[in-house]
Amino acid sequence: MNIKYRDLIDQTYYFPQEEFTLQEDNLEFHGIPLMELAKEYGTPLKFTYLPKISRNIQRSKRWFAEAIEKLDYKASYNYCYCTKSSHFQHVLDEALKNNIHIETSSAFDINIVETLKQGGKITNNTYIICNGFKRAQYIDNIARLINTGHEKCIPIIDNYEELSLLSDAIKDNFQIGIRIASEEEPKFEFYTSRLGIGYKNIIPFYQEQIKNNDQVELKMLHFFINTGIRDNAYYWNELVKCLKVYTRLKKMCPSLDSLNIGGGFPIKNSLAFEYDYGYMIYEILNQIKLTCEEAEVPVPHIFTEFGSFTVGESGGAIYKVLYQKQQNDREKWNMIDSSFITTLPDSWAINKRFIMLPINRWNDEYERVLLGGLTCDSDDYYNSEQHMNAIYLPKYKREKDLYIGFFNVGAYQETIGGFGGLQHCLIPHPKHLLIDRDENGNITTKLFKQQQSAAQMLQILGYEQE
Repeated sequence: MNIKYRDLIDQTYYFPQEEFTLQEDNLEFHGIPLMELAKEYGTPLKFTYLPKISRNIQRSKRWFAEAIEKLDYKASYNYCYCTKSSHFQHVLDEALKNNIHIETSSAFDINIVETLKQGGKITNNTYIICNGFKRAQYIDNIARLINTGHEKCIPIIDNYEELSLLSDAIKDNFQIGIRIASEEEPKFEFYTSRLGIGYKNIIPFYQEQIKNNDQVELKMLHFFINTGIRDNAYYWNELVKCLKVYTRLKKMCPSLDSLNIGGGFPIKNSLAFEYDYGYMIYEILNQIKLTCEEAEVPVPHIFTEFGSFTVGESGGAIYKVLYQKQQNDREKWNMIDSSFITTLPDSWAINKRFIMLPINRWNDEYERVLLGGLTCDSDDYYNSEQHMNAIYLPKYKREKDLYIGFFNVGAYQETIGGFGGLQHCLIPHPKHLLIDRDENGNITTKLFKQQQSAAQMLQILGYEQE
């Protein structure tokens, strides 16, 4: 009878997988012995596996290069990293090793860009695509960057007033893009994105504010789908509408030569995850080429701004199961030594699915459980709604420690939940470990941040420390 947790996984998924393997009954992630990390550094523990960032960037570049060659697509591809996914220096440093560009969302992003320029990580040849609704400080920072010689800083116009604000602040000529306010999926509570300018209004906006403005050159049309790049009728329909606007605009605006297909690739959220990235890239470029040929205009240079795809699959979290509570005849609650609300806010806020696997005891019998966090909030749990299937783990035994891991959590969790600040119920933010490989391929670790202390939280709250 197959009653071991290992048997359950073998019966349900193809296993082992590229990033997940077993060493005896302990899980390894990209060859990293996770139990050794848990024992050495303790839990709760967050980690970032830096080589995965570069690998995903190179994968995307390869897929686009292959599609461009097959289609004889006569334009270039530019990979941008969407900084709002994770602003940490170690993430940007790793990403920028791969000759990429940057997409920003707010004023302080520009300060990060300037710091990276001072350190030689970014040059004036790096595109800085400035998205988002632009308040005064963001306008000033963009203008400062352009005024100091960064001509490849391209603000993306989000509303009708931004262009005049930028023109007043920028001394010389500059390039811009326009963001399309795409229509949302039918299940959304609203019909049109709050960001950008509507399809029908882009041509009039160009004619009224850009065409005869000698200071401004329109270079880019920005197309963003909130649900990401997916093979469904909604995505293809919105892409067709975008391309119709692009070709019409191109005929009256020779400087327009770039299309930003914003909206990211999905990342792996289950051992059963399947997505044909190569097919999607080929078909997107094919649709662009066919539409441009029909309209008799040159194909645009392609920009993407991948955030989660860049950094998401590099992140993980390890927790220890502290105790099991049997609340009724059917529900067993495994209590972890941290909080989902504070460390994985997407899991409770939007029912985001992550890969969850035990770190040890794969040869033990399993049971169905619910996972609970430490806060006194009823929403601090992780169950089958988020996990897609019922949650099974090795049976809880007081005398045998059980550790669990959540994987591909590297995007947004710190920026949404806050990092180094106050956490719900004052549950401290876990220690954070950076994992890399040296020139010989050996694993190296570096402690980025210790777990928050009571003194740090009291200081934030304004309590005097004697």
